[in-house]
Amino acid sequence: MTTHADIEQHPDLAEMRSRFERATATPRAQAVETLALLTGLYLAASPWIAGFSDLTSLAVCNLITGIAYAICMGGFGSAYERTHAMAWAACAIGAWTIISPWVVAGSVATTRTVVNNVIVGVVALLCGLAMAATNGQMSRGRLAR
Repeated sequence: MTTHADIEQHPDLAEMRSRFERATATPRAQAVETLALLTGLYLAASPWIAGFSDLTSLAVCNLITGIAYAICMGGFGSAYERTHAMAWAACAIGAWTIISPWVVAGSVATTRTVVNNVIVGVVALLCGLAMAATNGQMSRGRLAR
């Protein structure tokens, strides 16, 4: 009868965790995570900050996507090894934020909503791409040690 070693003790797993810790410890990764978290919180609150909370469908859309984005991008620092793939979901949320004033039900494409959502969506998309690039640099071994 054979016994198998616990996967937690595997040397490759320890090395991979070490790389993930180095990736999230860089100032660049921490800055991107902070900016992304603030972007998600602003997106959630933007209908009330920018003054279009009376457009209920877009206000609810921004609230939900902002919370989802903040949760999605907020987990990188503490659990990067389990959340790095969510960077692509964050990119999708950023793209959705850009097009949502024209897609959401009702006539919500006002100057205020379009400018707000395009700027926030571009920042969200860029933060998602930056986190996805961190993952790509890590897998190619180009991350600064």
